[in-house]
Amino acid sequence: MNRRSIGRIAVIGTTALLAAGALAGCSAGDSQDGGDVELTLWHNASTGPGKEFWEQTVADFEADNPGVTVDIQAIQNEDLDGKLQTALNAGDAPDVFLQRGGGKMAAMVEAGQLKDLTDGITGAAAEEIPDAAYSANTLDGKVYAMPIAVLPGGLFYSQDLFDEAGITENPTTVDELDDAVAKLKETGVAPIALGAKDAWPAAHWYYWFALRECSPDTLAKAADERDFSDECWVRAGEDLQDFADTEPFNQGFLTTSAQQGAGSSAGLLANHEAAMELMGAWNPGVIASLTPDQQPLPDLAWFPFPEVEGGDGEPGSMMGGVDGYSCSVDAPDACVDFLNYIGTADVQQAYYEAFNAPPVNTVAQEAVTEPYLQQILEAYNAAPYASQWLDTVYGQNVGNALNVAVVDMLAGSGSPEQIIEAVDAAAAKE
Repeated sequence: MNRRSIGRIAVIGTTALLAAGALAGCSAGDSQDGGDVELTLWHNASTGPGKEFWEQTVADFEADNPGVTVDIQAIQNEDLDGKLQTALNAGDAPDVFLQRGGGKMAAMVEAGQLKDLTDGITGAAAEEIPDAAYSANTLDGKVYAMPIAVLPGGLFYSQDLFDEAGITENPTTVDELDDAVAKLKETGVAPIALGAKDAWPAAHWYYWFALRECSPDTLAKAADERDFSDECWVRAGEDLQDFADTEPFNQGFLTTSAQQGAGSSAGLLANHEAAMELMGAWNPGVIASLTPDQQPLPDLAWFPFPEVEGGDGEPGSMMGGVDGYSCSVDAPDACVDFLNYIGTADVQQAYYEAFNAPPVNTVAQEAVTEPYLQQILEAYNAAPYASQWLDTVYGQNVGNALNVAVVDMLAGSGSPEQIIEAVDAAAAKE
């Protein structure tokens, strides 16, 4: 698999919200030979406005395409990858499903499980979504997923809690982050929320330290060859271990989930019980679903992951994902029509409003008004290097081994060196 940086999305200036209009795109009825068509859709928005978005989007699509019905299954995010892999391997895959890209997508392509969308993308999806957005879901020149949102990571925080702690400037280095943690502790609030029960949120801390410690060439070599011999990989683990030793995380972080309920890491930030959380750009929508009034957190703000002094990474490098949706290889033509439909500006704007996450359609991006989302897009566009989430890059087996090894270290039963041993062992089995 060739490494691919995530495509950058143009930052669009804030304008008035788009007026409601007819949705562009193909009609599913045009591509069928007659008779009714049923699609199955798997997504990971199991509650709140996100779930409502998919229900409304499907209802509108069905209304515009008589004879086509879409059976929706909302699956908890942490369960989706495993269930999807099982279904794919059993030859019983859903027609439409969330695609995370990277090594996970490459494995599906190699197994012949995905429909090639290259010649099927038409209308607004072709004209208003930049080619760069498709690059995260492209392999050997062929497109295998419709991008729907760009989701870079960073630290989301409560401006009110920062103000109460006397933090007047956002941390730009790890030393400054340590200082902010100390000030927040004095106020009695948990400085950083972490849902390590789900493994990947804890591993994100390691990913970011690796992005700061390792050069782009080293990251590329790891993606292409599963080579983790450079000492930067151990240094990243040491950085995280040193940071964790300052006890910056919420009490009981090892048994805290990431996104489920008020006691999750997102819920702690949503209810001002913690000041920060390292997460991707889907986080504002999750947080909004967990506030007392289930509305966006008014004082939510964001800053990029701090720099590490002496690291080999390019300063300002960013990490994140481009969420997309794929069709299974045997899905009917209506599946491609549905993907074109969700790439239109009106659907993309509705996605942004439901998930509070940056859309990829450039017309829909005109509706983005939140300063923190604009800052995320600006930082992403200015980044000299961008990587997908490392567990996505390395695929399910190596990615899972990495995530678990990071949690083991944070739990006191592992070390930076053992993280690399676990990853090497998983890679050797592929």
